[in-house]
Amino acid sequence: MNIYQKAIQLRARQRGFHLITDEVEQALPQLREIKVGICQVFIQHTSASLTINENADPTVRQDFEMFFSKAVPENDSDYLHNDEGPDDMPAHLKAAMLGSSVSIPIRNGRLALGTWQGIYLCEHRNYGGGRGIVITAWGSSI
Repeated sequence: MNIYQKAIQLRARQRGFHLITDEVEQALPQLREIKVGICQVFIQHTSASLTINENADPTVRQDFEMFFSKAVPENDSDYLHNDEGPDDMPAHLKAAMLGSSVSIPIRNGRLALGTWQGIYLCEHRNYGGGRGIVITAWGSSI
């Protein structure tokens, strides 16, 4: 059993849904050594999230942003947590809905994502800054 882990800082991105699959794969080249295993990607923040979805058509990512902005609006007078601005509490709620980690099978040294799947960084803040993620991969090289 091989176990590898790497913490990286993603560059700051604007609010929205951003593909980070290539960054994950480049950060942990040891994935190529695993024949059968699992890769977990975990985000160390409560106002951004991760998910897996469409990697080809950028309008899907635009529609994700539109949907979550409608579902969890800013400036709701019922929010108690608003010290960091009108996008803060909605960002926490969106992150709770999507989650803080994804797990992907590793097959023959590659992430076993489907043809049209990619890993998204879901940035829910207008100015979230750089985001830390921890990538952990484990499995067998046999």
